[in-house]
Amino acid sequence: MGLFENKMSDLHERLHKKELCVSDLVDESFKRIAEVDGQIQAFLTLDEEGARQMAKRLDDQGKAASLFGMPIALKDNMVTKGLRTTCASKILENFDPIYDATVVKKLHEAEAVVIGKLNMDEFAMGSSNENSAFQTTRNPWNVNTVPGGSSGASAAAVAAGEVLFSLGSDTGGSIRQPASFCGVVGMKPTYGRVSRFGLVAFASSLDQIGHITRTVEDNAYLLQSISGVDPMDSTSAPMAVPNFASALTGDVKGLKIAVPKEYLGEGVSEDVRQSVLEALRVLEKQGAVWEEVSLPHSKYALAAYYLLSSSEASANLSRFDGVRFGYRAADAANLIDLYKKSRAEGFGDEVKRRIMLGTFALSSGYYDAYYKKAQKVRTLIKKDFEDVFTKYDVIVGPTTPTPAFKIGEKTSDPLTMYANDILTIPVNLAGVPAISVPCGFSNGLPLGLQIIGKHFDEETVYRTAHAFETATDFHKKKPVL
Repeated sequence: MGLFENKMSDLHERLHKKELCVSDLVDESFKRIAEVDGQIQAFLTLDEEGARQMAKRLDDQGKAASLFGMPIALKDNMVTKGLRTTCASKILENFDPIYDATVVKKLHEAEAVVIGKLNMDEFAMGSSNENSAFQTTRNPWNVNTVPGGSSGASAAAVAAGEVLFSLGSDTGGSIRQPASFCGVVGMKPTYGRVSRFGLVAFASSLDQIGHITRTVEDNAYLLQSISGVDPMDSTSAPMAVPNFASALTGDVKGLKIAVPKEYLGEGVSEDVRQSVLEALRVLEKQGAVWEEVSLPHSKYALAAYYLLSSSEASANLSRFDGVRFGYRAADAANLIDLYKKSRAEGFGDEVKRRIMLGTFALSSGYYDAYYKKAQKVRTLIKKDFEDVFTKYDVIVGPTTPTPAFKIGEKTSDPLTMYANDILTIPVNLAGVPAISVPCGFSNGLPLGLQIIGKHFDEETVYRTAHAFETATDFHKKKPVL
C-alpha cells in the first residue's frame, strides 16, 4: 500500500515512532510523480531541491507543527517566492514572484513540504483543465476523460497518489467539481475564511482558496492550518478558527437536511440522482432527516455568475499589459500597440472571451441592464439559502450533473461547458461553505455528493460528510494507473 493511502494522523504516528521519516514521504511523492505524471500531466513545476532540503531540516528537527512533513502541491495561481507561478498562461510563463501568498506562509509555518505547482485552466477560467497554455491534465480514473476544472490537476494529483493533499481555488465550483470527477474530497470554505492574499485574482468577490484531500479528516486538519484573518486581505473575516477535527463525531442524529428539487431535476443523470438518493438513505439510517425544498432563483445562477465573474475578470486582468511583468510582445510600434499585441498573444481564447464579455457588461449603456441586474439576482440567490437555513442544518445534492466527460467533448461549445457548473455556482454567489465527497460511480467514473452549510459553519458540513464517509467505502477506492 502506498504511503499516501494512509490518513495524515496515521502518518504522524509513524513519524513519531520513527517508523518513517519526512524524507521517505518526499521520496514517495517524487517517485510516484515519475511513475504516473507522464500520463496525468498534473505538475507544471517541481521544487525537488527545495522539498528535499526542507525534508532533511524537518528530519533533523523532529515533529512539531500541525502538518509536519506532509507533501502538498499548489494550484499554480498562488504566488510562491522564487518558484515560478504561471496561472497556466503564456502571459506569465516566466514569472518568479518575490513573496509568498498567505496560505503558502501558513503551510510553511505548519511545516508541510511543498512539492510543486499544479496545472489549471488559464487564470482559473474553465471546467475541464483543457484551457491551460501548457498541457491538458487527465483524469486518473480514465485518462481519456477530463479531471474537471479549473483545479483539475489539484484533484488529479491527489487521486493519483502523487501528493497527500493539494490546494486549489474555487470561483464557481473549481474545487468541488474536480473533486467529484476524480473521486476525492474537495472543500470550498466560507468566503473570507481563508486569506486570498497572493492568489492571482479571477473574480475577487467569488474566488476562495480551498483544498483537496483523500479523507474528510485530513480535510478538516488542513483547513485548520490555513484559516484565519489576514491584515493583508481586507475581505478575510475576523472569525475565530474552531477545531474542525473535533466536529468529526460521526453523530448526525436529528440533523435536518434540505434537498433542493432544482438540484435533482432536468440535466442531472439518472446515475447521479440515484447515488444522491442512496446517500440520503445512508444518512437517514444514521438518524438524520431530510425534506425536499426549493431554491427558486437557482435557475438564474449561471447567467448571473458569468456576467459578474467576467466583469470582475475584465477589471482584474487589466494589470497584465506587457509593461510591468509577464509576457511582452516583441515588435510593438507604440505603447497602445504594445498593450494590444502583448494581451492578444499572451491570453488564450477562453480568457479573451470572458474579458470581452465582462468589458461589454460594464460598458456605458449596458451596466444597469446586465451587471447591476446580475448583482440583484445574486442577492436573491443568497436570500434563498438564508431562508432554507432558518429550518435546516445543511443542504445536500449532487456536485455535478454527470460524471467526467471525454477530453475534447465540449471544447467547441462554451455554453455547454459552462452549464457543467450549474450545481456549484450558487454556493459561490451566496458565499457559503460546501464540500464534495465521493458517493458512487457511473461507468467506472466517480460521482460526488455536495454538502452545503451556513456561513462559517464548516463544522456541521464536516460532521455530515464524515458520518457519510465512515458509513461507506467510496473514498477507499483507487484508480489504477
